[in-house]
This record gives sequence, C-alpha cells and structure tokens, in this order.
Amino acid sequence: MSDFGFSKKLRLLGAADFQPVFKNARYKVSCQQLLLLAYDSDTPFPRLGLVIAKKNIAKAVQRNRVKRILRESFRHNQSLLPTLDIVILARSGLGALTSEQIRKKIERHWVDLIHKAGKTSETRDNENAG
Repeated sequence: MSDFGFSKKLRLLGAADFQPVFKNARYKVSCQQLLLLAYDSDTPFPRLGLVIAKKNIAKAVQRNRVKRILRESFRHNQSLLPTLDIVILARSGLGALTSEQIRKKIERHWVDLIHKAGKTSETRDNENAG
C-alpha cells in the first residue's frame, strides 16, 4: 500500500523545483484542457507539481476535484513513469469535464509521456553504447 503514497519527496514544492521544468522542459504532452511538462530528474523517482490557476478553473471545489484526480492518477502510475520532474498545468475548460473524462485524459497523457521519455532514453543508450 505504501507504493501508492504521495509523500513530500514525490512533490515539486517550491519555485526552485518548478523552475527547471518550465525553463528546460524536455517532454511536452498536451490537449485542449491539459499540458504536461517534464524534465529529467536527479531523483530516483518521478515527482509531480500541479499548476491549477483560478483564472482557468474559477471555483475552488472544481480546482480541488481536479487536483485530487490528478494526484490519484499520478500515485497509481508512478511506478511506470520514468524519473522525471513533471508539472501539470490546467487550461480553461478542464473544470467543466466530468471526473471520468479527466481520468481518461490524464491516463492517455501518462502513456504518451512514458512513450516519449522511453524513446529518448533508448536513443541516449544507443548513442552511449556506439
């Protein structure tokens, strides 16, 4: 059960944690309502940061629901994710989606991110080997 926790070590907490991801995002996965930015991490596990602006999701109840769904999805998929610092940005319209629609979108984004990061790490491994 502890594999599915979301302790402080799995979170991007301060501006210093978020800044490298925003400045040097190596991987980007997006749709109309969500944007995922990811950057290779020095930590042996993936970390998550959320940017859910009041401008894009006006009501606190909706913002909290979205954050809860995104964190839950991260917890369930963290063992599959490469060691990246990941920032999820909410775009307008995300709060209007049902919980199930948000879950489906983020699950699709995790698959895309794993695929993109996996391809890049394979390319790096091949370059280092040859």
